[in-house]
Amino acid sequence: MDKFSSEKVDVVIVGAGASGSLIAARLAEAGKSVVLLDAGPGWVADDLISSQIWARRLRWGGAPVQSVGGHPYAFTFNAGWGLGGAALHHYGTWPRLHEEDFRVKSLYGKALDWPVSYEDLQPFYDRIQEEVGVAGDAKAEIWRPEGAPYPLPPVPSFGQGEIIAKGFEALGMTTAPAPMAVLTEPYKGRPACVYDGWCDAGCPINALWNPLISYLPRAREAGADIRPRSTVLRVLSEGTRATGVEYINAESGITVQHASLVILAASAVLNPALLLNSASDTHPDGLANSSGKVGRYFMAHAIASVYGLFEEETAVSLGLTGAQLTCRDGYKKDLREGMLGSYQWLIAPAMKPNDLLGIATARADLYGKPLEDFMRQAVNHMGNMIAMVEELPVEENRIELSEDRDANGMRIPRIVHAFSDDALKVWGYAKAEGLAVFEAAGADQPWNGPLGSAHMMGGTIMGDDRTASVTDSYGRTHDIPNLVIAGPGLFPTSGANNPTFTLHAVTLRATDHMIGHWSDYAG
Repeated sequence: MDKFSSEKVDVVIVGAGASGSLIAARLAEAGKSVVLLDAGPGWVADDLISSQIWARRLRWGGAPVQSVGGHPYAFTFNAGWGLGGAALHHYGTWPRLHEEDFRVKSLYGKALDWPVSYEDLQPFYDRIQEEVGVAGDAKAEIWRPEGAPYPLPPVPSFGQGEIIAKGFEALGMTTAPAPMAVLTEPYKGRPACVYDGWCDAGCPINALWNPLISYLPRAREAGADIRPRSTVLRVLSEGTRATGVEYINAESGITVQHASLVILAASAVLNPALLLNSASDTHPDGLANSSGKVGRYFMAHAIASVYGLFEEETAVSLGLTGAQLTCRDGYKKDLREGMLGSYQWLIAPAMKPNDLLGIATARADLYGKPLEDFMRQAVNHMGNMIAMVEELPVEENRIELSEDRDANGMRIPRIVHAFSDDALKVWGYAKAEGLAVFEAAGADQPWNGPLGSAHMMGGTIMGDDRTASVTDSYGRTHDIPNLVIAGPGLFPTSGANNPTFTLHAVTLRATDHMIGHWSDYAG
């Protein structure tokens, strides 16, 4: 097939999720010519529908991704598809990482350190939460590091949240409203949440933050060229410079987009796969991989789900898919003998009757009449919460290329993943604690779900040592100064907190630096 060559631009960005769309908006507003490519559909805000079937359309729909290892990672569930990426179906739970998350190696002798501190990111957390509209109660979050108060009052608690909170209180533990990127009152022209519990399918009224209502419209207005249904095949390079990308879509076929700066913002799985698929005679092991660390230190969060039936009515379908309340009493990593790692509780997520996070799948052992009887009781009397458990970085957890190829002839990614002993021990500890909380709250025979995985981090980690990392603290690759990585793939550690707030702060810091030092990046 003949290749079509586009006119050279200042920057081409691969991936229109949270980080890619933020960068596109900021660079376009700074006067740069921007092309933003995404493999999936060109969603707009009006496409979002509160439906469990619809929620599946927002998840990965591209080329296959293999997942192997002791604990295979659930890529399809966690990834996004189309403009907005995974931020279209993220739940809006926005806690900050803690100070210790950035210095795990220094403090505890395990894992890695970040090349930045919490203090470096704090002003960017503060700026982002004001722009987005984060709801919460900073004083009630006694574990929260220093930072500006939230701009919006906290989300309310419904039946199950109030009931479960009594269980924590009975055990001498603290709960606080969960920090949420969800509007609790009108804010900057957007309406307040109606708490119907459909966040998993996106938010048709725009109360839940996502790129379709923010950075993507800003990028378009500033002149960015946004091209959906455009699958990037490889990054092109000459010597130590990236020259652009090769991509394919139905309209133009295979196209070369030349650019002075190339930014990969696809995902923590697809970014390293692109680098590895971009191997050349000059870079036989893949681009930006002189350290051999491209794809290494992939991380997820281990998930412990706890359920129970209560005598009181719980209004389990109302609220938010993320959480009503949080507890991080167990966050300090070395509180538990013989294991290292943090965890947090996300209390009282909204549940619908079926689908992957639904009530029925909480009892996958039931069918027929017993399932019907359970459902009749559970839809009015069930409660639930999840523990999000830190996974420390392990080099063997990695993204590599399979020998299998996709329809475009490219080798597909393979995720090799197994939770470490530390993560499994903390998961077991948290699970036992959760069952005790539910018993204290009055649940009848509480139970737990199987080990699950959520979020994706690592694979292109940042660091000061170019022999042990892929990028510097701004995401600029050590080997190729005009090739930048964005997103949670940069994280050297995962902490036990949802990554979306932190990836916004990291991206905003990097973009400010990029704009202020443009000639260092684009030449």
